[in-house]
Amino acid sequence: MSQDDNGGNAIDTAVPPSGAGCAECEASGGWWFHLRRCAACGHVGCCDSSPGQHATGHFRTTGHPLAQSYEPGEEWFWDFADETLYESGPQLAPPVSHPADQPAPGPAGRVPADWASALNG
Repeated sequence: MSQDDNGGNAIDTAVPPSGAGCAECEASGGWWFHLRRCAACGHVGCCDSSPGQHATGHFRTTGHPLAQSYEPGEEWFWDFADETLYESGPQLAPPVSHPADQPAPGPAGRVPADWASALNG
């Protein structure tokens, strides 16, 4: 797995996630398809299929290269810097996913009826 721009470890196993959903989508009233959690700072952002693509935006803004899936039952990491998938990695601070009763796409009540047509790629 890669390192951040400062040459330090790109993973902080002690930092909790920023919330149960995408921070930017929550702030703007948007919605997401799937969620990703920054392994360095805990920022939760939406995936590249989501309209906002906030997890990638977080990487571009901060240089934090590693994100873990924030979906229940998934443990994989994605390295934005070298576009590498890792099937597993270190255990991050809990919770390790959004609440199991939170739908995907989510959050409940904000997903448009035609959500599939709004997905990227």
